[in-house]
Amino acid sequence: MNIEKQIAEELNIKESQVQKTVELIDAGNTIPFIARYRKEVTGGLSDEILRELGERLLYLRNLCIRKEEVTKSIDAQGKLTEDIVKELENAVTLAEVEDIYRPYKQKKRTRATIAKEKGLEPLANIIYEQNETKNIEEIAKDYINEEKGVNTVEEAIAGALDIIAEEISDNPEFRKQIKRICYRESTLTTKATKPEEKSNYEMYYEFSENVNRLPSHRILAINRGEKEEYLKVKIEKPEDKIIYLLERRIIKKETQFKNYLQNTVVDAWKRLIESSIDRELRADLTEKAELQAIKVFGKNAKQLLLGAPLKGLTVIGFDPAYRTGCKIAVIDETGKVLETTTIYPTEPQNDVEGAKKVLINLIAKYNVDMFAIGNGTASRESEQFVANVIKEVKEKYQKEVHYAIVSEAGASVYSASKLATEEYPKINVSLRGAISIARRLQDPLAELVKIDPKAIGVGQYQHDVNQNKLEESLTGVVEDAVNKVGVDVNTATPSLLSYVAGLNKTISKNIVTYRDEFGKIEERKELLKVPKLGKVAFEQCAGFIRIYDGKNPLEITGVHPESYEKTEKLLKNLGYNKEDIKNKEKLEELKEKLSNINIEKTAKELDIGEITLKDIIGELVKPGRDPREDLPKPILRNDVLKIEDLKIGMVLSGTVRNVIDFGAFIDIGVKHDGLVHISEMSENYVKNPLDIVSVGDIVKVRIIGIDLERQKVKLSMKDVK
Repeated sequence: MNIEKQIAEELNIKESQVQKTVELIDAGNTIPFIARYRKEVTGGLSDEILRELGERLLYLRNLCIRKEEVTKSIDAQGKLTEDIVKELENAVTLAEVEDIYRPYKQKKRTRATIAKEKGLEPLANIIYEQNETKNIEEIAKDYINEEKGVNTVEEAIAGALDIIAEEISDNPEFRKQIKRICYRESTLTTKATKPEEKSNYEMYYEFSENVNRLPSHRILAINRGEKEEYLKVKIEKPEDKIIYLLERRIIKKETQFKNYLQNTVVDAWKRLIESSIDRELRADLTEKAELQAIKVFGKNAKQLLLGAPLKGLTVIGFDPAYRTGCKIAVIDETGKVLETTTIYPTEPQNDVEGAKKVLINLIAKYNVDMFAIGNGTASRESEQFVANVIKEVKEKYQKEVHYAIVSEAGASVYSASKLATEEYPKINVSLRGAISIARRLQDPLAELVKIDPKAIGVGQYQHDVNQNKLEESLTGVVEDAVNKVGVDVNTATPSLLSYVAGLNKTISKNIVTYRDEFGKIEERKELLKVPKLGKVAFEQCAGFIRIYDGKNPLEITGVHPESYEKTEKLLKNLGYNKEDIKNKEKLEELKEKLSNINIEKTAKELDIGEITLKDIIGELVKPGRDPREDLPKPILRNDVLKIEDLKIGMVLSGTVRNVIDFGAFIDIGVKHDGLVHISEMSENYVKNPLDIVSVGDIVKVRIIGIDLERQKVKLSMKDVK
């Protein structure tokens, strides 16, 4: 198998790109490093394609290893033929390899293996070949053997037919064709186990859809409904067509063996093939659905992680609750905790006046700019309370304060974690959630990396999918997000540093320890003094590390140390030096000159790749700039909206909170997020909602449906003015 060629065809890229990328991966380079600093080698492949390439490389290499194992096993049994070798060579999935290996696997004792032990295999061969003219009963008499447990002609024939049934079941070509028919023509049906009982699965109480048309979210919903014992699931297959296919392949002509073989085909299908095909179909559907769900989760998580930070603001983190009170944390613009407390404006205490007094004092004491309100239990009651406080502050003190609703997914997990205990050893567990909520508004990336990516809560059915695959995918997503933004080595936590290319948890802790011991890190090469951070790790991480107010101005950019010399030469040729990128006036002049240079000619003069040169220029024209600044900021509010205030046709701005296969949930400022169904996203056909919106986008939507009883709002993005 030519792995590079196969991957190139699958990803629609050149085989040479795959070969060179594989060499880089095998040399120990990380995906973020390859994506950012080896564009010349890969032909500019994105981090998404590189990760997909890496996954397929691992799968196909494992496939080749399995093929070798199967070949050796069959050969050891003395049964390896050229046809089997060819079939294994042509197999493109592990499932195909296992189907080829099925007849040669060591089996538990089956009816067929027992029949073989009784010496009935030659009789099975005679029946299967269909050439013998002598009466079958007469032939079978020769196989009666009371010592082996074959007492009658009927027992001999039955045993021989068991052997044939298993051979039919084990035939990889038959199984391949049956699966193809089933994928094309089968229907998945579901029925309620308790039709009178209400549940989230009512739409599936009487449901049927072609297997090849089932969308991923529906497959996972049905799986969950079955697991929770609300649904019975069945796959209706074109049985007559399958049996006809097998008969056509097995029955050669009109003989005395025809009826026996027809019955055996039905037995093989009913007893041996159908249940395993069902399992394989369900497993394949689930795997496809899980991969799609993981992909959606990854894209949503990346958008959430790359949410625009709100810098330079003092924020009150507000973690809503009822009985236990709302937890409050005041955080300054650097993320430092100034004060924490608990207030009780919600039921059952309803101490609105006392809570209001506490908040107004905190706003005055710390000159608070913003509230970050968690979106969990008691969120909307808290939002109403905060809106009233803001109104009073504006009326009495003429101070503008706003609030934003922040996802608190995973905040409780983080609060009780070892990491949170290390960060805030003297702060109560319950108050740490409020700190996390405030910091998520100030810098989503720096705060969310402290939480298990699975707890971020921007997917669909994330707890139902393969957890190892999900974790692997999300770790890659977080790495890509962190390395896209870059990390300030002098302020970053070990959690954030551990996602930088080439670093791990141990090295990240060592960097922080080194920083605490020797003070601020002045330049990137100083990292080589950190224990366990060697030359290889340095090469991978250096370009993603930022050092503000350090010795080298280039280190506030993504220019890699390997390109410093060429970058300084470029600046010198234009009449500047690296210090000039810190001077506003000179930087404006430099930008003008950089925009007019001849890329092809300059690249040759500097002996550097054109793509690398373009990247260097891109970094020089925006030194120290956070790429997230271009993204939409959170919607800031100062008053609350109730579902009762909504009217059909009303147009509102909202924040995309989650994107799923069938649409997107939009926070329009009422208690529950509204749904824009995929059919309401555009006048044109939409195949994938992620082609239209991403988590964190600010969109205009029109209200097309309100269900007050179920607190549901239907939205449309069509014809919105």
